[in-house]
Amino acid sequence: MRLHPTVAEKKGLRLDDEVRFIRSWIEKPLATGAVTPSGRILARTMASYVDIAAPGPVVELGPGTGPVTEALVERGVDPRRLVLVEFNPTFCRLLRTRYPDATVVQGDAYRLKPLLENLLREPASAVVSGLPLLTKPLRTRLRLISDVFSLLQPDAPFIQFTYSMTTPPIPKGLARVETEVSDRIWLNFPPARVWVYRRA
Repeated sequence: MRLHPTVAEKKGLRLDDEVRFIRSWIEKPLATGAVTPSGRILARTMASYVDIAAPGPVVELGPGTGPVTEALVERGVDPRRLVLVEFNPTFCRLLRTRYPDATVVQGDAYRLKPLLENLLREPASAVVSGLPLLTKPLRTRLRLISDVFSLLQPDAPFIQFTYSMTTPPIPKGLARVETEVSDRIWLNFPPARVWVYRRA
């Protein structure tokens, strides 16, 4: 699969992406949640939990400048299956340029169900999230996972990363929710973990 030229020229764009992220973080630190884009190893780890053979769209929440999006495409997800939900209008314009075949939705991912329920024509095969969940109240996080599960196929994963090594983004022990966690990804800056949630 041929990547969009701007994706193929990733190395030349990395510095620009970091500048965009830093500027966005300075303006709205709780909304952006990271000073720099996700590293390649973290992005690939997140993408590895997506079953590319499963039918349905792949939804990404908070894609930013698109490092996880790129990893999804490299894994074999057709860009036409991607639904990218991003709040920052600057990042939305960038994503539309880099992934012209994807559906880019500018909006608040914490209001996911009303944002997407009329857009998705079939249940999603995965939801991949770069949202800074631990900056949000527990009630908001629980509402998000409820919205995510309402849009997913029954066995499909909700994939979320966090920089916290001890606190899961969604509490363990929720009824009818299976939880899986990756090893620590030390080579990311800062180190991170990937959490995967499925309906039991």
